[in-house]
Amino acid sequence: MERQTMSKVKVRLIPYLVILYFFCLLDRVNVGYAALTMNADLGISAAEYGLVAGIFFIGYFLFEVPSNIIMTKVGARIWIGRILVTWGLISALCGFIHTATHLYIARFLLGVMEAGFYPGIMLFMTYWFPARERAKVVTLFMLALPLSAVLGAPISGLILDYVHWFGLESWRWLFLLEGLPTFFAGIVTFFILPDRPKDAKWLNDDEKAWLEDTMANESSSIAKKHKQSKWKALTGGTVWLLAIIYFSKTCAFYGVSFFAPTLIKHLTVGLSNFEIGIFNAVPLIIASVFMIFWSKHSDKTGERHYHVAVSVFLCGCGVVGLGITTSPVFAFIFLTIVFCGAYSIYGSFWAMVSMRFTGEFAAIAMAAINSIANLGGFVGPVGIGALRAMTGSNQYGFYLITAFLMISTVIAIALKKQGKKVA
Repeated sequence: MERQTMSKVKVRLIPYLVILYFFCLLDRVNVGYAALTMNADLGISAAEYGLVAGIFFIGYFLFEVPSNIIMTKVGARIWIGRILVTWGLISALCGFIHTATHLYIARFLLGVMEAGFYPGIMLFMTYWFPARERAKVVTLFMLALPLSAVLGAPISGLILDYVHWFGLESWRWLFLLEGLPTFFAGIVTFFILPDRPKDAKWLNDDEKAWLEDTMANESSSIAKKHKQSKWKALTGGTVWLLAIIYFSKTCAFYGVSFFAPTLIKHLTVGLSNFEIGIFNAVPLIIASVFMIFWSKHSDKTGERHYHVAVSVFLCGCGVVGLGITTSPVFAFIFLTIVFCGAYSIYGSFWAMVSMRFTGEFAAIAMAAINSIANLGGFVGPVGIGALRAMTGSNQYGFYLITAFLMISTVIAIALKKQGKKVA
């Protein structure tokens, strides 16, 4: 019954969720590729571009917790569909901006509209997948990350190089052509995404009963082990420590991702925009293989904390190396190390969170952690952009991010000891 039910759930849900997250990542970071020509067209400086990249996460931070709470009231189908429709429209409208100020507003609104999607999906998975499989399914979901690079980076490069239709700049078409698919995916979601196992037409009655009972028993067990309250889920010390870990990872991932295309262009003079996309995509392919291996190892051993600590430490080593290298070969190696560390954290981290919270408390805690942590998406790019404007180098911004990552390594190990005391 378990194998039969979970096989159906994985086949029906995971591929579709991966596609949705692919659109999410594409619309979130395509500004990094647009910047290759957009910054010159609009006269955007390095510091202004850092704010353009990072202001998205301010809107994201402000509306993420309310968004996840609303999802528990209205259901995933309606709320995730709404999120997709509105952010797809805003992303496409970025193709019509004419000043840096317009872009600030559009990126802020994009964060507001997208807020709640990622933690909403993490919460959605706790309705469908038992804890023993959660690291693996989260990692399968996170395959959208390398997919967005393997497909998204070259596609973005091709659009920039070849799409100049109707006299519009290619970066405008980049936003339009990558934003509208999200809008249509949101409409489809309204019709096909089931909220809970009992709503799934593709499960029979026995399968529905088994899955509902399994998830209910698991939720009850977590509630007994960890005393929960809405206030604790929002402000508890454990929540903040978990948020710091995820904050440092987010600083590294977005700080490097937003500046990687321009860094590669600087180190590899003569490459086309399409070739830069390929250069940036290969480390992500390697990282995706490592991510799958690491999550399977975490599920097999049942250990989460040390897996998170190793991932964060590995990411830090790559970031500091990227800050000092002037060689294209070493830049490739350090990019690979950064993304291996950043990617491999996901499965173990969210499995670690779900060990401590359940139900509505999980909705609040996951949104709070992701909301606080995603400020790293503001701090990373803005910090690197500001320090680059002051010093003419990315080096000091990368050092700042490395410090966050080393602190987070220690926190992950400390939470392991705390967990033993609770047990």
